[in-house]
Amino acid sequence: MKIIIMGCGRVGSHVSQLLVQQGHEVTVIDHDATALARLGADFKGRVVRGLGFDRNVLIEAGVESAEGFVSASSSDNANIVAARIARNIFRVPRVVARLYDPVRAEVYQRLGLTTISSTAWGAERIVEVITHTDLDTLTVFPDGGATLVRVEAPVRLNGHRVAQLNVPGEVLVTAITRNDHTFIPVSGTEFQDGDMIYLAVLPSAMQRLEELLGMERS
Repeated sequence: MKIIIMGCGRVGSHVSQLLVQQGHEVTVIDHDATALARLGADFKGRVVRGLGFDRNVLIEAGVESAEGFVSASSSDNANIVAARIARNIFRVPRVVARLYDPVRAEVYQRLGLTTISSTAWGAERIVEVITHTDLDTLTVFPDGGATLVRVEAPVRLNGHRVAQLNVPGEVLVTAITRNDHTFIPVSGTEFQDGDMIYLAVLPSAMQRLEELLGMERS
């Protein structure tokens, strides 16, 4: 994919490096030469110095043929403006804006702009980890709609089927690691001693999952 990253701070530079490593064609925009230097001399993408919401700068970066655009500067206002220009004017198919303010992130999400609030994500992750100590929280998805957790199968599950742990729309067993081999189970797969279970869970269903697993709430 041809992707433009606006903002070369810690997040923007890291995202840029990851995308380049995956083989994508990446262009990074930032008005600060020192920030662009974060990428290093061996960076395989392009860099454009300027404001990421300036039409001429965006055109120089190749926005007219871009397939993805990420606004990840330190300014929520700049990120919103740049993301809306990329999506509404240049019709970039995939646009993501990183916002600090979770309220604004939710508002623009409802207006159809894909947003990620690092503040809200971090807070949700802390809550999940601190309140569900027996469940190993791996990922809290950015919109807060689901959490990926890992837990060793309790003895009480031995011989029970995956379908008996799944709760439609709330809890879903996504994978099992058994004898150092990870696989995607079917509803009839039976749990065995030593299984490591990976589940996608709604935040509101965490306590129910603990009950199904026979765990006492911390």
